[in-house]
Amino acid sequence: MWWLVGLAAVFTIAQLAFVVAPRMGLGWDEVVYVSQVSGHAPAAYFDSTRPRGLTLLVAPVELVTASFTALRVYLSVASGLGLLLALCAWRRLRPDWLLTLAGVLFSGLWVAQFNGPQAMPDFWTALSALAAVGCFLRFTGGQAAGRGWGALAGLAAAVAWAALIRPGDAVYLAAPLALAAPVARRWEPLAATVSGLVAGSAEWVIEAEARFGGLRSRLHLAGVQQGGFGLHFSLDAEWHALNGPLMCRPGWCTAPVRDVPPGLWWLALPALVLAGLLAARRAGYLCSSLLAVVCAISLAAEYVFMIDDASARYLLPAYALLAIPAADGLGALVTGTPRKLRPAGLALLGALLAGQLVSQHLILEREVAGAVASTDDYWHVEGDLRALGVRPPCLLNGQQYLPIAYYMGCSSNGFVNHPAPRLRVALLVWPGDQPPPFATRWHAYHLHNAGVLSYLVYLP
Repeated sequence: MWWLVGLAAVFTIAQLAFVVAPRMGLGWDEVVYVSQVSGHAPAAYFDSTRPRGLTLLVAPVELVTASFTALRVYLSVASGLGLLLALCAWRRLRPDWLLTLAGVLFSGLWVAQFNGPQAMPDFWTALSALAAVGCFLRFTGGQAAGRGWGALAGLAAAVAWAALIRPGDAVYLAAPLALAAPVARRWEPLAATVSGLVAGSAEWVIEAEARFGGLRSRLHLAGVQQGGFGLHFSLDAEWHALNGPLMCRPGWCTAPVRDVPPGLWWLALPALVLAGLLAARRAGYLCSSLLAVVCAISLAAEYVFMIDDASARYLLPAYALLAIPAADGLGALVTGTPRKLRPAGLALLGALLAGQLVSQHLILEREVAGAVASTDDYWHVEGDLRALGVRPPCLLNGQQYLPIAYYMGCSSNGFVNHPAPRLRVALLVWPGDQPPPFATRWHAYHLHNAGVLSYLVYLP
């Protein structure tokens, strides 16, 4: 266990040291989830695409304090513990040192360290997928030490947590697991997978009936917001987003790919996974590697073929599962070579890991600096608006209004052209853009303190 405990501790410390900056506030999506349970500002509009699982995850902190740093520290510790639990589901299926290597491959990615302390869903669905596949194999693998209701309960809980965090990912995870159960000639994993999916998705379905006119209507609205569900091919966009930007939407990612050499691991990943499958076949655990690869392909297909947005974090669940066969392949550099050559294989493995971790860390530094600069702008805009007399109770609309409204303690859920009595309102507009007709006679002020972002604010 000490291999895995040490890895989880190092992962947590790395997040605290390199990502959790006191000035790094919350981004748009984080504000939506956090504001639902925070007393700092009115809740932002919770749209049709979002489930409530992440809000439940941050609730223990947000019900006590609105400190951004406290939230980041809490999520860093929780993500380290989650990584430990997910890898423990694979114990007795692999040696602990090999699981630790898989954990290093996954947690060493800049996007894993960046998203661990953030209130974003993808990292948590990645851990759920890793744990679910491990528990499935523990129950069906025929190993007496791992067989039992504990593994079955872990499978149901992992799928339920994935569905509570992101139902779409849970469906793409549950489908190959459900199909694998008859192959393993056991009905219990099928029942656990389906029950976990139903239990975790229940809240999302109930809210669909209560707020969005039914499940079909909610799915339609979610599809509209994502550019329409259907066949898309976004592999090129995912390649552009591999090393940033954080979000790559159609028409945005027109610049050349950033940092091509550090991204070559992505192109080498299929060959490394294939080498891992061959190593697993020699070691006698090919079936477990195959199931991990099939589930990873299923989870990746959702974002490569079903939506046209792209982000490095979308593929985190696939990376978590592919880390297992990738570790098998790299581990063969040591175990698959003659005894006299093992020191050379170990040195090569260390050099490859060191190069990967260093290159990922350089990308992480840049993305953290960019996130801090963006949230610094939000603080500057907040100061300018307060100087203009915008204070709670207030309502903001316009460009990038949602995080700024949260920082100020204002509402973001409403229309400034029909404000409630005594509610101070403000409309944020990019310079050069025309305000909507209702604001043409409002007073316009240029906000000079913003660094990256620049605004005109219209006040009645």
